[in-house]
Amino acid sequence: MSAVLIVPPLLVEIGTDLNVSVPVAGQLATATFAAWAASLLCVGPLSDSFGRRPVALAGLATLAVSALASAFAPNIEILLALRALTGLAGGTLPPTAVGVLSDVISPARRAQAITAVLAIQGVVAGVTVPMVAVLADLGGWRLPFLVTGALLASALFANWVWFPKDNRRRTRNLAFISRYASLLSRRYFRVAIAVGATQRISFWATLSFFPAHLLITYDVPLALVALPLVITAVGQVVGSYSAAYVANNKHRSALLAGTSIAGGLCACLFFSVYLGLWVAVAVVAVGAGFLSVLMPALVAVSTEYSGESKSTGASLMGFTNQSSGALGAAVGGVLLAGTGYAGIGYMCLAVTVASALMTPLFGRQFREQAGRIAAQTAS
Repeated sequence: MSAVLIVPPLLVEIGTDLNVSVPVAGQLATATFAAWAASLLCVGPLSDSFGRRPVALAGLATLAVSALASAFAPNIEILLALRALTGLAGGTLPPTAVGVLSDVISPARRAQAITAVLAIQGVVAGVTVPMVAVLADLGGWRLPFLVTGALLASALFANWVWFPKDNRRRTRNLAFISRYASLLSRRYFRVAIAVGATQRISFWATLSFFPAHLLITYDVPLALVALPLVITAVGQVVGSYSAAYVANNKHRSALLAGTSIAGGLCACLFFSVYLGLWVAVAVVAVGAGFLSVLMPALVAVSTEYSGESKSTGASLMGFTNQSSGALGAAVGGVLLAGTGYAGIGYMCLAVTVASALMTPLFGRQFREQAGRIAAQTAS
């Protein structure tokens, strides 16, 4: 996640050094998310068929290479290509993590475990991303890529030693189509894709352009952006952890709809109204918290419906997430160039309302199954 989320606080610096505008530099996020989405179509079935460990180690190795190479990119075209490689590699890890947890954690406790792991994104936003801003202020935008690459190399070594070995018997075939066809035949996944895709456009557009908005609109020095990023990350962590409660609650459809609309309202207010620096930071932190609930909850619930294809189910939800990330960054860049930051805010509100209106389509089983899981957890 550090390798993926490194770009937003560096957009202004990268644009200045490589002689491109901030909207053009923002397409680095588009390239990352689009490649991540593409890789997710393959990763889940590979993990379910051939095991978690080889997929995870290959992904970490590629991430380390792409991050280190990005530090030496001479122009925006090569940096875009390297960010696409980062996305391809980054997509291997979250579904594999969900698959490992699903292998060893009971259904009654699975939602808490999965949402805790997915909350790492918020921790990264609160620790690593602010450090990226500080490092860039000290040594330019290339230094954070060097440090991140070194840390990823260390992580590769650690996981080579510690990542669990899988002794389960697996059907070793590339059953991509049959696994996805089986999942998409179920109502839950069809509705979850529609609900998740629309809401996450707002989430990723907010995170992608939040630092640049502070730098330009509020004239915040690059190093000072670290503190607002920490505050916003706290909201993300709280939202991600809260997703376990939502996933197991019999009113989870209403809770998903309510948190989405609340997050969209906060994003709209942040981008469209001049609030003063710290009020703006507080508003976007609350919004990030609300917007962080839906996807971890949907991933956790997906394990209830995915049978023996749990990594494939997580990949399908991850594909939805990252496709929306690419779309949010791309449309956000177009709106920024044409209408300014206010256009991003109005888009965020519109897509979250659309997402909320679709949540009743989950149906009665969605609510009843949550009640059974809640009863198992209580017992």
